[in-house]
Amino acid sequence: MNVELRHLRALAAIGDEGTITGAAAALHISQPALSRTLEQLENRLGTRLVERTTRRLSLTDAGRLLHERAHLILKQLDDALSEAQAGPRPLRIGFAWAALGDRTVPLLRAWRDQHPDIPVRVHRPGDPEAALRRGEIDAVFLRTAPTADAELMTEELYRERRLAAVSDSDPLVGRSVVRLADLADRLVVLCATAASTADLWPRGQRPTTIEVANVDEWLTTIATGEAVGATAEATEHSHPHPGVRYLPLADSAPVTVRLVWPRTPTHPATRTFLEHVRRMIGAAEPGL
Repeated sequence: MNVELRHLRALAAIGDEGTITGAAAALHISQPALSRTLEQLENRLGTRLVERTTRRLSLTDAGRLLHERAHLILKQLDDALSEAQAGPRPLRIGFAWAALGDRTVPLLRAWRDQHPDIPVRVHRPGDPEAALRRGEIDAVFLRTAPTADAELMTEELYRERRLAAVSDSDPLVGRSVVRLADLADRLVVLCATAASTADLWPRGQRPTTIEVANVDEWLTTIATGEAVGATAEATEHSHPHPGVRYLPLADSAPVTVRLVWPRTPTHPATRTFLEHVRRMIGAAEPGL
């Protein structure tokens, strides 16, 4: 089986762009040349990777799997070539919404002090799990459980409270705690870059929701009184706002913070970083 890097780059671009036109532009080649490359790859593998119709293009199950692996292979190759020229690269750590709150800076400062020869670069990808699977980051802190499979390792680190986020003029501000029922008849704003909170409420009691694109829009929507929000405790530290008050949600389950990394590490310092995190934060459950 003779599969070349150009074949993998073609599939990666097609999966990313969603069209032959967009993928060809991204690769700076003609559409006919890209179509021929894709056809060659499918013929050599003996399986269809892309379903094509006159209106849309989508990856098959085999195509989705190879698309993900192609990104990982290409990223590892790029890293290897860069390291051959410039030496070892930094350890790339991904964070989701609010990072680790007030734990973030002490953890990273301590790493810098203890491992000055291994710099860490922090990334906030739109889809942290996908970025990890593609090799764009070496480990990631998540507040949602990744898709269960043999490719990723997960360790639960600690749990944090959920908070309600309301305008500083909201009637709920005077309370020491609030309950989900207090927000059920309110408009709740969700952020596209964070895990959804709509499932906190029982079926049949879920509030009306709206979605915004980023944390700035989320905070502004709450500060103006248009909506309320629910979030993890770290948000209060990482995203303070003069017009937003954070109140404990008394009847909401805590959020589990996890560190996730590939079973086959993509950086030699990944396991050392895991040990550093364990020392700095500690596990949420005995034996972790």
